[in-house]
Amino acid sequence: MKLHIGGEQAKEGWKIFSIQKKDNVDFLGNISDLTQFKTESIDEIYASHVLEHVGRFKVRSTLAGIHRVLKKKGKFYVSVPDMDVLSKAFVSPQASKATKFAIMRMMFGGQIDEYDFHYFGWNFEFLRDYLNRAGFFELKKVDTFGLFEDTSNYKLNGFSISSNLIATK
Repeated sequence: MKLHIGGEQAKEGWKIFSIQKKDNVDFLGNISDLTQFKTESIDEIYASHVLEHVGRFKVRSTLAGIHRVLKKKGKFYVSVPDMDVLSKAFVSPQASKATKFAIMRMMFGGQIDEYDFHYFGWNFEFLRDYLNRAGFFELKKVDTFGLFEDTSNYKLNGFSISSNLIATK
């Protein structure tokens, strides 16, 4: 099975896991609790702009849960807003007020509903270190996954706002 956490776009071969009941959702739940899935039962997990919604004290156990459910050699495609890029863009003298407001929402969440808040700020180094501690040692940074059209591909003034990593169990 391939699991798209937080997804909305149906795609053949992928099941959608979400905290909210929406069209195309196959499994309801929270990324921090994957107990409904058996150990080593999932081939691939995709999570674009989801991990920042996990509180700092739950990040380690959340990543351990993802590691647990992935099969050996399973892939975890993870994308998070990159605070290094966003911070530089925010303080740029060329950034308009509207651009700064958009960047602020990328940093803290769009806040359109009770789930759309960011609790953790990520950059490549933080993500790499947390993934290593969770047992992922083969990490590959990529510009795009080429799997879904979502925020992992978003560019601001020509620069990707995301850290995109493929982590292998």
